[in-house]
Amino acid sequence: MKPGRFSYEAPVSLEAALNSLATWRDDAKIIAGGQSLAPMLNMRLARPEHLIDINGIAGLAGVAVDGDRLSIGALVRHHQLGRHELVRRHCPLLGHAAETIGHYAIRQRGTIGGSLAHADPAAQLPLAALALDAELELWSATARRTVTAEAFFVSIFTTAIRPDELLVAVHLPLRQPREGWGFRLFNRRAGDFAIVSVAATLARGEGAVIERLSLAIGGIGPVPLRVEHLVPAELVSTLTVSWSERVAAALAATMEIEQNERTPVVFRRELVESLTRDVLDQALERAQ
Repeated sequence: MKPGRFSYEAPVSLEAALNSLATWRDDAKIIAGGQSLAPMLNMRLARPEHLIDINGIAGLAGVAVDGDRLSIGALVRHHQLGRHELVRRHCPLLGHAAETIGHYAIRQRGTIGGSLAHADPAAQLPLAALALDAELELWSATARRTVTAEAFFVSIFTTAIRPDELLVAVHLPLRQPREGWGFRLFNRRAGDFAIVSVAATLARGEGAVIERLSLAIGGIGPVPLRVEHLVPAELVSTLTVSWSERVAAALAATMEIEQNERTPVVFRRELVESLTRDVLDQALERAQ
């Protein structure tokens, strides 16, 4: 199929793009990498009257340390996330997750802003953003605001972005000493979206103490979820024999998993337990 008719512009300034969004609002779509939008246009699942191509806007493709945060522009490509020195040093979970996305061509064109704004519940970067306590910077022609990742993802393919807003940057806390991370996904074929994916960070204290645990799961509902609160606090906070197995089993037993015609709940529950155990083991090994 071919897309429906639409008008097109490629503004060279952020101000021009925001003014255009203010004019077109719900009738416009932003295009950057186009790895999600282009197929939706061709299948006429999306029928915008106007496309705003932001690839020519300077200043949206940078990565920089800003105080205690790593700031990443919305136009940074997936392959750049995986290779950028600052991302590998300060947010290695995000870089690793980006390297698992789709295939080579997709990673060359897809952007972090596009992936987050698309909000596919099985996608890697929304899950990583949630696990890492990311904050998303949204601009309109008249205002600027920052939204936490947990508040940003509203439902399947639905976010907190208003019709006149553009996601311009993502801000993430820098990795701390003795902080480990883990990421795993299960898919049927390489490049497919995950059936279940799990991401975690943890900070070790002295002795057998876990000072902080962040645990997020994708593929079990309309949005990725933070789930560490579902595990009893006393089980989370102290390392014991078979700690990762016990935490994973407790989580899998309490998770609410959405019904899915293609993948039975019982199978995804088993995946939650298995992947969570592996991810926690990865995080412990890296938290040295």
